[in-house]
This record gives sequence, structure tokens and C-alpha cells, in this order.
Amino acid sequence: MRQTGLTWGNLSSHISKLEASNYVEVEKTFKGKKPHTMLHLTNKGRAAFQIYRQQMKQVFDDLPD
Repeated sequence: MRQTGLTWGNLSSHISKLEASNYVEVEKTFKGKKPHTMLHLTNKGRAAFQIYRQQMKQVFDDLPD
């Protein structure tokens, strides 16, 4: 939440969609009495992110000066 500036509800919705697509694995634990959620990028998620990065790089490279 701190890194994205999203509310918990918005972030939870995004995480659910990424998990449903098998892009991330969600690990929920507790640190003391506080819930702690960790996300792990799957191989499928890593590959999709690499494709996204390449496509975005191409978009920016194609912009005129």
C-alpha cells in the first residue's frame, strides 16, 4: 500500500486478479497479531512482466523526440 498509494480495497482487487491469472502466489501470515501478506511472482507472471516491459520500451522508443 505504501509503495503504490492504493487503498486496501483497490490493492486487494488487483492482487486477486493477478492471483487468478496465476501471475502471483499469495502468502498470508501474521507478524505478532498483525496480518502480513507476501506476494511471490510466478514463472508465468515473470514471463508476462518481461513481455510487458519490452512492449512499453518499444512504445517509448517509438515516440518522436
